[in-house]
Amino acid sequence: MNILQKGRKLSNLKILYETDSLVFALKPVGVLSEGASDSMTSLLSEYCGGEVFCVHRLDRAVSGVMVYAKDKKTAAYLSSLTANGSFKKEYLAVVHGKAESGEMVDLLFKDSRTNKSFVVKKERKGVRKAKLEYETLAEKDGLSFVRIRLFTGRSHQIRVQFSSRKLPLYGDGKYGGSDNCDIALFSHRISFDGENTGAVSVVAFPENTCPWDKFSITLKELKRTVDEGMML
Repeated sequence: MNILQKGRKLSNLKILYETDSLVFALKPVGVLSEGASDSMTSLLSEYCGGEVFCVHRLDRAVSGVMVYAKDKKTAAYLSSLTANGSFKKEYLAVVHGKAESGEMVDLLFKDSRTNKSFVVKKERKGVRKAKLEYETLAEKDGLSFVRIRLFTGRSHQIRVQFSSRKLPLYGDGKYGGSDNCDIALFSHRISFDGENTGAVSVVAFPENTCPWDKFSITLKELKRTVDEGMML
């Protein structure tokens, strides 16, 4: 099923979709995916009335759709879908420069001292392969609006892969996009089709604020395709 719901707003949380074993929520900027007392796991555990389990992560500075499991069995099952490529994640981003649609494959190394990732040329200890593909949906004022399909989940992957090609994300001061706003990266869609869950696809869109408002027409068209049940 292709799901787009306005969801329910709680004090610090927006629930997008929920079943007996899963809960999809919109993670705000500045909130950790798990761990802290005000993290998504804590907020959702309080909402669900029991422990929830994190199966994927978003950077603190990034917002968008996340899914959590309500029990360990479901968490393990979603992890298995991730391992076999059935767990799909799509993002929207605004980057500086002219981004031609294509694929990015790199070797990434994370420096734990600086909490920053780098593209490197050779495999060595701590280096992991990263892959994504992207489509440019619109260009305006020296910026490109792109939709990204992530195949691997490396630390800061999208941010560093685009930055390494001189296409830093708008607002991402850590990787060269020194604009005075939040990072223009949004977890847009999570979908999977598993024996235990059936076909699930949950979609959300960023607020129409800078720099997303530069691409209001494109966002409106994306929303229309989802509303009409069309594949993006």
